[in-house]
Amino acid sequence: MNRVSVVMITHNRRDEALRTLEAMTSLPDAAPIVVADNASTDGTADAIATVFPHACLLRCDRNLGAVARNLAVRRVVTPYVAFCDDDTRWQPGSLTRAADVLDTFPGLAAVTGRCLVEPDLVEDPITPELRHSPVRGPDWLPGPALLGVMAGLTTFRVEAFRQVGGFSPRMWLGGEEELLAIDLAAHGWWMCWDPDIVIHHAPSRLRDSRRRRQLGIRNTLWTLWLRRPVRSAVRRTVDVLRSAPKDTATLGAVVEAVRGLPWVLSERRVVPPSVEEGLRSLEHSQRHSAARRYVG
Repeated sequence: MNRVSVVMITHNRRDEALRTLEAMTSLPDAAPIVVADNASTDGTADAIATVFPHACLLRCDRNLGAVARNLAVRRVVTPYVAFCDDDTRWQPGSLTRAADVLDTFPGLAAVTGRCLVEPDLVEDPITPELRHSPVRGPDWLPGPALLGVMAGLTTFRVEAFRQVGGFSPRMWLGGEEELLAIDLAAHGWWMCWDPDIVIHHAPSRLRDSRRRRQLGIRNTLWTLWLRRPVRSAVRRTVDVLRSAPKDTATLGAVVEAVRGLPWVLSERRVVPPSVEEGLRSLEHSQRHSAARRYVG
């Protein structure tokens, strides 16, 4: 009986999506796959339907960004779901390992794996922050406690994912995981890192890195304003803007963020003190992170 399903979103990356699906369907622990195509115009959906007819294919009528994952999870009948980007490939045994960890620890909402970047298979720059996370967790956790995840490296407990509503439609894409992780923690769930779960990442060249940076800044600001106490939100806002390039992309991100203030204030829910303590413990590493530079 399958314990974990794979959900992949894609948009106008036909060749990469096909390579990833070839790798994922060839795994010894191959899982049911749901692909959400975000209104590609390059024939991605038709190609997937032809080459991988056993994959469950959702054809979105517009680019929903990360919210397409929410739609895909509705089709999932297994207790766990592993997210896979169209340029990431889970390695043999990793899906089984993730399911085993979630089976063993019912208080765990998500387990995030170790990312190796192709072609040299070096660890992703975010790895030291995960490996040495300062977040204090219970003794039973099988790895370092996290208050942030990377979707394409993470297997979620479907029950927990659905409980918090999945990814926010407000965020669309770009750092959208941060709000989800904080909300899971606020609901009493834990997340951790496991180096024995391995995912390869072949970063796609088919992306608008400038727009992605803009969205990342905007979404980070929104998450701060939505969930952190006022003093923490102000302090981290200053940190984020100091670290960002002083250019029109950053200005645009700030303008978008400010325009969203009416809905942000109406939906604002400050995290419990225990979660805020964990978030504060991360601020030093975030401030000096090599992986959190808003460049591109």
